[in-house]
Amino acid sequence: MLVELTALHWIYVIFIALIIGFMVMRRDTTIVCIAGIFLIAITATGSLAHAVSSIFTSFIYAITELLSTILVISIIVGMSRTLTTTGINDVMISPFRKLIRNPGLAYWTIGILMMAISWFFWPSPAVALLGAVLLPAAIRAGLPALGAAMAMNLFGHGIALSGDFVIQAAPKLTADAAGLPINEVIQASVPLVFIMGIVTTTVAYYFLRKDMKRGRLSAGPSSETVSEENSDTLPPLLSINQKRFFAILVPLLFVADVAAMIVLDLTGGDATALVGGTSILILLLISLANYKSKGLEKTTHFLIEGFQFGFKVFGPVIPIAAFFYLGDAGFTKIVGDFLPQASQGIVNDLGLALASIVPLSKTIGAVTLTAVGAITGLDGSGFSGISLAGSVASLFAVAIGKGAATLTALGQIAAIWVGGGTLVPWALIPAAAICNVDPFELARRNLLPVIIGLIVTTIAAIFLI
Repeated sequence: MLVELTALHWIYVIFIALIIGFMVMRRDTTIVCIAGIFLIAITATGSLAHAVSSIFTSFIYAITELLSTILVISIIVGMSRTLTTTGINDVMISPFRKLIRNPGLAYWTIGILMMAISWFFWPSPAVALLGAVLLPAAIRAGLPALGAAMAMNLFGHGIALSGDFVIQAAPKLTADAAGLPINEVIQASVPLVFIMGIVTTTVAYYFLRKDMKRGRLSAGPSSETVSEENSDTLPPLLSINQKRFFAILVPLLFVADVAAMIVLDLTGGDATALVGGTSILILLLISLANYKSKGLEKTTHFLIEGFQFGFKVFGPVIPIAAFFYLGDAGFTKIVGDFLPQASQGIVNDLGLALASIVPLSKTIGAVTLTAVGAITGLDGSGFSGISLAGSVASLFAVAIGKGAATLTALGQIAAIWVGGGTLVPWALIPAAAICNVDPFELARRNLLPVIIGLIVTTIAAIFLI
């Protein structure tokens, strides 16, 4: 049953437009997001006190949802500081200098490795694994940190996650909603995933090289160059042989993580936790080996640096995440049970409303599924709305008479590329934080390539239906 759109839905749409507009103009969106949360809450409840409280509650909810990501990024940064400070990092990346000789090789090497690892373990642990090893080598080869973040983001959270060929969480959700066998959706998604991926990554690289030639972008510091203000860093004490030992040990421990993920079937949050725990152990070992009697204090020092960096990076993201979480299951936990009875969440209601007002043909069907997927991806999950995309695809396919699997795959790709981590700022935080770049700038960089990719992929889907 289609729920009637209410004032809540229209306020949400208006503030989405305002937030996007402010981002395009490179202005801060914090006040806009807080105003949106307040207006939605007071419209839903009619209580000024409840609306004011909802602002704080929304921040708590956003922090809770993002906490695991904040922690793993903070720990990875703390570990990276120990590698850099002790000189282990220089020894560790030396073999990659021969492979990554220029910015182009750096971009495509990082991207392809990110895609391959993400297919098996999802992007978040893949970002942590690659960031600790390849990022410094890429920057020394002349690739800007923003370019490395784009490669990790587009290949991992874009290509790998939107296809999800190995873990198959995404195609299962869409296939079940569309009433199709999962293998049909996967087969239909293969050409679309690679068309989207090739177009988007190639366009992104073209714009990146263009700005590098014009001097707008240059190789800069990675997250490993966290500020050392007020730092009483002691000179490194490790011998060259000890540095070589740790330079071999660190990658071996991460390879052991990968093996454990395969053997124990660890994915998603469990895989990320394994990488985070390994990073803590590496930090402890190196601090104790390098600083001897001062190792206990230096361990805490590096952890504090990591947490300072993590919360500094996530600070601007929490208000905007808090607003967009209102579009999905977060509404009832932040504001309360004030949505219309038939509502499936503000974002899903908007997607269903769009699907119900368009005429039916394979062209309109493909365009609508892309739009529905993109709209449902705005909550920053990517996965929350793909069941809706599968349901809408099934309805359209019945009316058109064919193309259920292709439409389902198209909606899945659009939802995950937008919400899974290439356009929504808090979803692409892992890559941005590891590379020490502004997540909003990364989102702006991704915007045009992803839009071009979605247009080309939608056109391709029309011919495949």
